[in-house]
Amino acid sequence: MTASPRSRRERPAKPALTREGIVTAAVAILRAEGLRKVTMRRLAQELDTGPASLYVYVRNTDELHAAVLDELLGTIAPAPAEGGWRERLERVLTAYTAMLLEHPSLARSALTARPSGPHYLRLIETLLDLLQSGGVPRAQAAWGVDLLLQHATATAAEHAGEESPDEWQALASALREAPAATHPHIAQSAEALLSGTPEARVSWAFQTLINGIEHTAVPD
Repeated sequence: MTASPRSRRERPAKPALTREGIVTAAVAILRAEGLRKVTMRRLAQELDTGPASLYVYVRNTDELHAAVLDELLGTIAPAPAEGGWRERLERVLTAYTAMLLEHPSLARSALTARPSGPHYLRLIETLLDLLQSGGVPRAQAAWGVDLLLQHATATAAEHAGEESPDEWQALASALREAPAATHPHIAQSAEALLSGTPEARVSWAFQTLINGIEHTAVPD
């Protein structure tokens, strides 16, 4: 005996759409399927609604990706209470970079995404507070925050793809075998160019940027 179809009135009511619910669902899709699947169509399917309904809360896919990035920024721990301001600043930036490295596709999207949510504002506030607590002038701190986040995001995006051992070995061989007659600086610096762990190089880069921001005035 065939069961009769259920009336729409007998079905449980769908939860009302909200921006927060949409972003939460988008983050879940990101973690399970990657950023390429975080589309309005896929999200509408997940929420059992039509894509047009989502545009009331999110204007387009770029805004959705920016909102996802802001949501994940909320997973970054606050600045540590112990240590000097430079060390604390570096630890916040390293945590931001590590978060992006956990989501390779989002790292590349973050190069152009422009989050404006509460977690992004909290991150900027934290960076400004740490720089200014170290005596960095306000204008230098403001420009410095932009520079530090750009570098952290670009670093994560660069290392987010699958690393090819063959490509890396080809580059290492090219540097080590460069003839001193035509490339004297490379010949003398080949091992230095290839030295250091990724963690050490990231730390050095942040320290270099922080020192430069501290001592370089912005133009009038």
